[in-house]
Amino acid sequence: MRLQLALNVRDIDEAVDYYAKLFDTPPRKRRPGYANFAIDMPPLKLALFENPDAAERLNHLGVEVFGPADVDAAARRFEAAGILDRIAPGETCCHATQDKVWSREAQGLRWEWYRVTDDAPANDRLAGSDGCCV
Repeated sequence: MRLQLALNVRDIDEAVDYYAKLFDTPPRKRRPGYANFAIDMPPLKLALFENPDAAERLNHLGVEVFGPADVDAAARRFEAAGILDRIAPGETCCHATQDKVWSREAQGLRWEWYRVTDDAPANDRLAGSDGCCV
């Protein structure tokens, strides 16, 4: 498991250059307007979304897990606690297909608990109005 930090950035090239230097690692995935880093130490998935008009730098937070049981357990736990926002199995966005569950805290911050099932899907889109990574 590793923490995910998803940021809105004004200039994707500038941000990729900075974070590659900061974490001493190249991006794991790079697409127009998007990049992500899979950092071993500290265990972090850093996702950058080019969104120059975003009101906030923080896009969302997440926890990447590696087994389907981990996503299912999070969904059950969120539902029992009354904090489940939505379940999104097999959702393709942010240049990957993922099983995920979402929660939204009282002040609006969004958290996703997710597992990548296909890191290079044919339907490779960044985001949509359906709440996927926006």
